[in-house]
Amino acid sequence: MRGLCTMLFLLVALPFQISAQSSSSILEVGKFSTATEGNAPPAGWKPLTFKKIDRHTTYRLVKDEDAVVVKAMSEGSASGLTKDVKINLKEYPLLQWRWKIANILTKGDVTRKTGDDYPARIYITFEYNPDQLGFFDKAKYEAAKLFYGQYPPLAAINYIWESTTPKGTIVPNPYAEQVKMIVVESGRVLINQWVNEERNVYEDYRKAFGEEPPMVSGVAIMTDTDNTGESAIAYYGDIVFKKAE
Repeated sequence: MRGLCTMLFLLVALPFQISAQSSSSILEVGKFSTATEGNAPPAGWKPLTFKKIDRHTTYRLVKDEDAVVVKAMSEGSASGLTKDVKINLKEYPLLQWRWKIANILTKGDVTRKTGDDYPARIYITFEYNPDQLGFFDKAKYEAAKLFYGQYPPLAAINYIWESTTPKGTIVPNPYAEQVKMIVVESGRVLINQWVNEERNVYEDYRKAFGEEPPMVSGVAIMTDTDNTGESAIAYYGDIVFKKAE
């Protein structure tokens, strides 16, 4: 589906925002392990669907290895789950999560629109900051605010499980240059294994965009196969932001 990443970029932070203010060293964004098994989205998370895509990825809370997690199943489909948060990366730069996939996508390719599908991705959006834009970009964001009711995010990072691209690769999304794709895992070696991840989002943003990051405005999970027409199954565990030690 053309423009999926662009639409996700625009939509993921559009509902009301939940401010994540805490004196704790950890901000729990997705505490799936404390949820109850069932079909409803986890508390605080909302379905993210797209008008031009009739087939949606399904998300269920299931028990896997004695913990409740989110199971995603995609069959030539695309949709996600999103949560609005407001996080200062200078205070909470570290993002931790765990995930597991059942397969990679044979046609997946982070550099091509036709391959812009992933069995698993964590999507981080950043709020609009007019001080970081020129006149024409400001005008575009003002127009978007009139249409959507509030400013869309300024930029986004996708942490992805890719098919063949080497880990550590950072490239612009083929649909939207303001969305940067960061390959966290690649290939089939770790298929059907839970993998724990940690990223310094503050440093990743500076490396990807060459400037200081604005506030985080939202987090989404998504398993999508609409471009490749393939199938994928993924599992998402708890997602937290942490202070640096």
